[in-house]
Amino acid sequence: MIKLITLISLQLLLFFSSFGQIQRNRIGLQFEKIPVRWDEGLPLGNGLIGELIWQKEDKLRFSLDHAELWDMRPMKELHTPGFNYKWVKEQVLTNNYAAVQKIGDKPYDREPAPSKIPGAALEFEVKDWGEVKQATLNIEKAEATITWQNGVKMTSFVHAKQNIGYFRFENINKLNIKLLAPKYEGSSGNTDGGPVAGDDLERLKYKQGEVMQSGQSYRYIQQGWEGFYYEVFMTWKKINSKTIEGAWAISAHYPNKPKIEANKIVASAPSYTAAWQAHQTWWASFWSKSSLSVPDSVLEKQYYLEMYKFGSAARSNTPPISLQAVWTADNGRIPPWKGDFHHDLNTQLSYWPSYSANHLEEGMGYLNHLDQNKEQYKKYTQWYFGSNGLNVPGVTTLLGEEMGGWIQYSLSPTVSAWLAQHYYLHWRYSMDKVFLKKRAYPWFKDVAQHLEDITYLDKNGYRQLPLSSSPEINNNSISAWFLENTNYDLALMRFLFAKASELALELNLTSESDHYRKILNQFQAYHLSDNKEMKFSKDRPYNESHRHFSHLMAIHPLGEIRWENGTKDQEIIINSLKLLNKVGPASWCGYSYAWEGNLKARAKDGDGAAAALTDFATSFCSTNSFHLNGDQTKSGKSNFTYRPFTLEGNFAYAAGIQEMLLQSYAGQIEVFPAIPQKWTQVSFKNLRAEGAFLVSSQKINGTVASIEILAEKGGKVKVKLPFKNLLIKNKKGVKVISQNNDLIELLFTINGKIKIENGN
Repeated sequence: MIKLITLISLQLLLFFSSFGQIQRNRIGLQFEKIPVRWDEGLPLGNGLIGELIWQKEDKLRFSLDHAELWDMRPMKELHTPGFNYKWVKEQVLTNNYAAVQKIGDKPYDREPAPSKIPGAALEFEVKDWGEVKQATLNIEKAEATITWQNGVKMTSFVHAKQNIGYFRFENINKLNIKLLAPKYEGSSGNTDGGPVAGDDLERLKYKQGEVMQSGQSYRYIQQGWEGFYYEVFMTWKKINSKTIEGAWAISAHYPNKPKIEANKIVASAPSYTAAWQAHQTWWASFWSKSSLSVPDSVLEKQYYLEMYKFGSAARSNTPPISLQAVWTADNGRIPPWKGDFHHDLNTQLSYWPSYSANHLEEGMGYLNHLDQNKEQYKKYTQWYFGSNGLNVPGVTTLLGEEMGGWIQYSLSPTVSAWLAQHYYLHWRYSMDKVFLKKRAYPWFKDVAQHLEDITYLDKNGYRQLPLSSSPEINNNSISAWFLENTNYDLALMRFLFAKASELALELNLTSESDHYRKILNQFQAYHLSDNKEMKFSKDRPYNESHRHFSHLMAIHPLGEIRWENGTKDQEIIINSLKLLNKVGPASWCGYSYAWEGNLKARAKDGDGAAAALTDFATSFCSTNSFHLNGDQTKSGKSNFTYRPFTLEGNFAYAAGIQEMLLQSYAGQIEVFPAIPQKWTQVSFKNLRAEGAFLVSSQKINGTVASIEILAEKGGKVKVKLPFKNLLIKNKKGVKVISQNNDLIELLFTINGKIKIENGN
């Protein structure tokens, strides 16, 4: 037995010391030709600026972007006097919904802005260099490389910490470069507009900015709406007889908000070599936070590409991840759905993987943005709902201003309750008491005030919204409104008041906790069919395929209905997911499959989770891993076969892989809760669990070999045991409180740690 344990320990040591770096280097992007579409390009970014490398006709092209390039004009007609939540209900009750659509919905489709806008592009003459040998993206280093058969080599990176991009060409004597501006005057030829395809840029009515060349530098300044302008600057120089290096930057300038100009950013930037070292240090730290290995090359490759994109799109001090983040469409159009912030699903899903992957710092960009715009949200809440407290528009600009659209969702009364979950998750995964007191609980308190103000008690004593909806059921018709709480709104409000009570008690605010518990008890139970399936609403069963699983919010992500609660909840979960698959995926998008993977994982269905995530990775993604919404294989996995690029599906996918390997939402740590039986060799290191515990585990030859736990903040935790006989090793600052065949309860001091091995 001792020899066996020693052998297993040696295998684990060798495995963990090697798999992280080897796997990530192996599973980047590698093409024999340069991609020929912008949405297939090699992506680089740092949360604020981004670059896509591809080939347009016979030119090598860098599409350059900046997260703060926004046309911020207000949405026309949205603030028509008298337009508000109460008025909308009156129109619904009198069947006058066309009046509502005219003000709240149609301007979003009709008007080109407010909207995210593109930056510029660099083009390099490469046609005389012959055939390309290889085009690669090394996600370990966040570096793109292209080599030609004649020996020319191009490398490029976007600095991980500074807002500047670099490129280097080797084995070359001269370089022909142009800086190209988006075509703001004159049609691009793309006439099929609308929120999905994106309007032509000429509809913004900008006067075309001028590109100016001075020696080996280009400068471009573009005036936008109401005093906004942005600058693009790039320069290059010969380092030696065969090497040319260059750098570029973009700066966004709003009135009364001074920023450093792009030319000054480049002028003060470190050299390529010095920048490279700092860049590598950041990415080495990023990848060191956690790692995993699964015996499915498709799923593992997609996971690491998703986490690479997360590292490229998220920072604590940049805007949160919008629909396309720092990779706005380079096709002469405004980006799909205006590249805005959709809070009825998209931003939420984009941050699902940050917690378990141990990337709380990058996830803070989302919460910082929400806190920075609280006054704007409160202004909107008072204007539209007439309530105190706080709600967030479901569709917003860079500064949190409402944009309208399908107002059942873009002006939904429960948006902030879903956003509150991210405050809750940050608290639970960090156990940061200062964050709880100063940020998480105040958010919950403000949202609770809003929801208490606008809800009422019906004749049965149940608390109801005046108007409810279930994204995006019945799309934008009058029938999309419900006069009794849908399961979607019900789940969000029950979650909000339950967690508000929990957080208040954590802060010893007993009377406030009791108040929230009282409100919670006034909400009715979830609407179920006779077969114990989740319905859309009391009178609307789940009877149509739909991309948004809004009726299942209580199962995931909110975890109010959970497997661990026993047979009653398990029956609801099993039957609801069975019905989901029976109705089928005709109207699903890619993110639906990613979400299904998370749902199946919560149902402890490893095969189902793996199948859903495989469908996502193989049918709904571009060759560069971008989520394209529609079924690119046209094999019947969805009736949507278009290709608008958005990111939420990518990041929901990554969260699904994590849910298969580690779950902690139900008050206990469980390793490998939902992996296929055939996965006999699986490992993860330093995934984060609720309670601020870092967990590592490995399964070898079909058997869980060990579980390691480090407690950042100390505290109690229950661990579900995957083996009956155990050996405790490397215990430091840990006390065993209780133990049985299924669970072990541990009490940690700060930074206490333990290793539990399989004793069989």
